[in-house]
Amino acid sequence: MHNGTMLQLFHWYVPGDGSWWQQVRDLAPRLAELGITAAWLPPTTKGAEGAASVGYDVYDLYDLGEFDQKGSVRTRYGTRDELLAAVRALQGAGINVLADIVLNHLGGGDETETFSALRVDPEHRLTPLGEPEDIEAFTRFTYPGRGGQYSQFEWTHQCFSGVDYHHGTQETAVFNILQEWGDDWEELTSDEKGNYDFLMYNDIEFRNPAVREELVRWGHWYHETVGFDGLRLDAVKHISPRFYNEWLDRLRAGTGRELFAVGEYWAPGRVDLLLTYLEATGDRVSLFDAPLQHRLHEASKAGAHYDLGGIFNDTLTAIRPDKAVTLVDNHDTQPLQSLEAPVEHWFKPIAYALILLREEGYPCVFYPDLFGAHYTDRGRDGGEHEIFLAAVEELPALLGARRDYAYGLQRSWFDDAHCVGWTREGDDDHEGCAVVLSNSVAAEKQMEIGTRWAGRSFHDLLGKSEGTVTINDEGWGTFPAPAGSVSVWVPAHPPTPSFGEGSKTSVDRWGDC
Repeated sequence: MHNGTMLQLFHWYVPGDGSWWQQVRDLAPRLAELGITAAWLPPTTKGAEGAASVGYDVYDLYDLGEFDQKGSVRTRYGTRDELLAAVRALQGAGINVLADIVLNHLGGGDETETFSALRVDPEHRLTPLGEPEDIEAFTRFTYPGRGGQYSQFEWTHQCFSGVDYHHGTQETAVFNILQEWGDDWEELTSDEKGNYDFLMYNDIEFRNPAVREELVRWGHWYHETVGFDGLRLDAVKHISPRFYNEWLDRLRAGTGRELFAVGEYWAPGRVDLLLTYLEATGDRVSLFDAPLQHRLHEASKAGAHYDLGGIFNDTLTAIRPDKAVTLVDNHDTQPLQSLEAPVEHWFKPIAYALILLREEGYPCVFYPDLFGAHYTDRGRDGGEHEIFLAAVEELPALLGARRDYAYGLQRSWFDDAHCVGWTREGDDDHEGCAVVLSNSVAAEKQMEIGTRWAGRSFHDLLGKSEGTVTINDEGWGTFPAPAGSVSVWVPAHPPTPSFGEGSKTSVDRWGDC
């Protein structure tokens, strides 16, 4: 059994010249060599901004870069044929493909409608600001460029629970559309903003049975067309879990596939909300560990003032490791984004060691950390900013360590504020490793890796620490860590010892933090 590793195969500012699917296709063999086993692709559907759209402003779910709509045939990433070629290339290299599913809203409607709605406080959506009023909004989606191909379903205001723009008065506000199935918002698992059903654009009304049936039809069409292996579910905190419970059950039953799914429930300081959502979905999905990502961000900012011994406290990885997808950064946390919380570059080797080389969680690597990125955009201060994201030099070696060494019994020493470590004893097919890191001065950690390794020498795979470490007769060694970085100690020479039963049990030595 090999360790699975996901790659977010895009970022917010990928080139908008339509070449991305071709680049993905060509990159597939290299990703497989690095140990990537799953690729999360950006949204593939036509957005309201056409070829400029990153994809989260969904206009037409059935347009994968095939129809002349919103000013272009292709999407930002290329054409439908190029998308399918990229998917086949990834799968041909042994990499599963995760489709980004964006079903919270639609944008860029074709025609306006006039209907009754209630203006509400944007900071507390259960608080009305006046009486119901007639508003005009772009809630009619007829898709003239597609002409009914694949689906003849047309969206109207009855398919939405809210909008954020009154075209008649040119006002931006939050309006709750008064519907026959409820003059309120859908029930969610938290009370943030009173009710956070509405996020942006035209918010989809999942209580409308016709909407649910259309989205189930689309899900089956999308799987038949693209052949994805798993799903990343966008903005699930704004969608009633009842919808995805039904949608996933019917999609999995119809395709006959388990279809791994990970949801984006972004609540950095509230692991309790993630646990509540998992319960509400009956564990049908995994979730990105937003609390851990924020801890990594804070640790990178605080430097030697951060207590590394508690880095996993109150995270999904610590409480539900079987449902945690771990990450260092993503398209929302990168600089200039609304949820900006990037991990400082110096700390990224430490952060990636924490998510790649431990047994808990399913790690997701961010494309710019592997290949770098350069872009210019307007920041929250209104000014133009040029951003260079350097690739993490150690990341290929860390991926190799996950692929080849991070297996078997795990022992942990998170008993110090500045220097922590763990060992993986290995298994019948893989050698083990010892990982030790410091957010302060150079240090060392005495750790047990097992008597099977007695007398063997280990060296630092990353080349951060010089010399070798010899394991004593009791299976212990003293492993150095470089200042403000990480060392990954692996056997210096073959052969690999033989392993018996029980090599996968964890033994954690958590110190007082």
